[in-house]
Amino acid sequence: MTEGVQGVAGSRVQWPAVRPEVVAEVVAGLSARLQKRLDGAAAKLAERPVERTGEDWRIAVDEETELVLHAPGGVVAASDDVRCGCLLAPACVHRAAAVTVCPLADGEPSAEQAEPAEPADQAEPAEPAVAAGESPAAAPVPSPGAPQGDAPVAGTLGAAERAAVDQLHRVASAALAAGVGGTGAVLQAELLRAAHRARLAGLHRPAAAAVAVVTRIRAARSGEPDHRLADLVAGLRELLGLSTALSAAAAADTAGPGVAALRGTARQVYTAAGGLRLYGLFSEPVLTATHAGVLTWAVDAGGGLHTMAEIMPHTDAAAAAPQAVGAGNRAVRLGDAMLSHREFTRAGLAVQGATRSAAGRLGAGASVRAVRAAGAAWTAEPAARLWAEPPAAQVARALGAAALPPEVRPAGGELLFLDVTLLGAVPYGPGGEPRLLADCGGVVVALRAAHDHPGLAHRGNLALLATAPGLRLRVIGRLERSARPELRLLAIGEPPSARPTEARPTDVQPTEARPTDTQPHPPVPALALPADRAGRVNLGLERLQTADLALPPRDAAPPLTAPPAGPLPPATPVHLLSRRVEQAVTGGRAVLALGTAAARGDRARLRSAGLATGASLLEGLLATAVDQPRDVFGRVVADDHGAFAAAWLAAAWYEEELASALCATAWSEEVPSNRS
Repeated sequence: MTEGVQGVAGSRVQWPAVRPEVVAEVVAGLSARLQKRLDGAAAKLAERPVERTGEDWRIAVDEETELVLHAPGGVVAASDDVRCGCLLAPACVHRAAAVTVCPLADGEPSAEQAEPAEPADQAEPAEPAVAAGESPAAAPVPSPGAPQGDAPVAGTLGAAERAAVDQLHRVASAALAAGVGGTGAVLQAELLRAAHRARLAGLHRPAAAAVAVVTRIRAARSGEPDHRLADLVAGLRELLGLSTALSAAAAADTAGPGVAALRGTARQVYTAAGGLRLYGLFSEPVLTATHAGVLTWAVDAGGGLHTMAEIMPHTDAAAAAPQAVGAGNRAVRLGDAMLSHREFTRAGLAVQGATRSAAGRLGAGASVRAVRAAGAAWTAEPAARLWAEPPAAQVARALGAAALPPEVRPAGGELLFLDVTLLGAVPYGPGGEPRLLADCGGVVVALRAAHDHPGLAHRGNLALLATAPGLRLRVIGRLERSARPELRLLAIGEPPSARPTEARPTDVQPTEARPTDTQPHPPVPALALPADRAGRVNLGLERLQTADLALPPRDAAPPLTAPPAGPLPPATPVHLLSRRVEQAVTGGRAVLALGTAAARGDRARLRSAGLATGASLLEGLLATAVDQPRDVFGRVVADDHGAFAAAWLAAAWYEEELASALCATAWSEEVPSNRS
């Protein structure tokens, strides 16, 4: 069967994915002359039509040359799987351009491969094994003393690890100095080669961070819709932070669990959890450039959170969103349970022989037994205790969880469980864009879609909720770190029943009656969900209908006053530092150096606002951007950009901590005018 796919310029999601080490190996085989032509060749190849026949992708380079990508399971796993019919093959620019156009395989196995067969060997591969056919240039072999096992070794760094860290830090600094525009295919391949060397040396966490940075740089260069500059900044900050910390540990010759955490693990280890009584909470769609599916959350009798995933690779961007939505109807792979992910969000499971990873992922080994059981409402135990924690404490917990490595991050640490009252869509924030606002115990919260993909139901559901000001909801969402309270909605449900009003002191005697005592309360909006919804809606998988909202007549609805702008003082110039940090990522060292004179006023404003440390870091960042070695003729001499990368990393981490502190402060301050 042959399937035709028309390639679109700047879009790579319709091509098969490729292993990072394959990209490094193929690009390394090019001559210096062909490397200079690689970016242009990749842009032209992205516009060529593509045909898929089984596991082969065929691209007609010209009338006489055909390029074939053999991708079993949608992933090119070896350099020999990229074949070109030109005379220069295999050292031709067509093969290198093809692997540059293909999206990077993120290392997540399919749902069938993710779980072990037996609980005795509970390990989920986070990075697939090294592909066959790797050349020594693209995949340097570590020394025999380097750690090769899955578990991190709480010891000092070996020679192979130190060499891998040095290479990773040097290439990452070069990518930062070059900026998004200057980090072409050759520099990307250098970073992927350094990541592969780090993985072979047992440095799995830095290797994964490097691959993520390359993926985000590609998204930025091609203008993909899901690109976010904040994600790229965070990726570079993590990569340079890890390499810097490992270099410091190597220099100090220190050992301990801190070094093991910096190394990371290749496999997700599952431990026995015994018997569990699980109650479904909600499901959310998962959508990436190469994978799509669903992630389902559950709470146990003790209030602990657990997850179950159904995520599969995809090779067509148009089919990714339907695949994610359809995964909600697939059966939960846990024992003999015969219910779908959507059904489980409103039901429960009794599990025996359960296994669980540190991140809360439940294993699906052959010895696990599970049967369907009754669920629990969000207003009943054990789910209700998730909403009992004060919002400010939940925000502090979410901010703390975000700073932890993914392999040790507690399950659901980033989730918030809130009771809110919708205020409607009003202009909000510095830009004045319309946002759906809600009152959460006196704090005005902007509610945002968890995912902006038009094929998912998030945006449509938020638009419908905006028509119901006054609607009380119990919600689950992810904290959006911002100077103003923001939440990305994942699921909504019916609120707890209204408590009877407590008696309050009054000057009116019991025998006296006021006319207002007998007047009925004005009608308010409410959820009117069908019985099969069990009082909750998965906003990414299920679409709300107008009939699901019981809205009062417009003339009977009480008017709502516009909420205040928010508690953030307008004089807090955090953006003066953050925009320079982002400018360094997008434009590189040279562009940042051009704005040195204009930044003098920024430093003065930071100091006047009490951010003296931020002003000093900004001054140091600009100074290192300008301070480049030159030869006797005044020409810039290439250096390792170490000082510039260190200054940028210090400013980026300061901005990160300052943003977290402002976020926590915003959620802890109440707006008196919104108190009921």
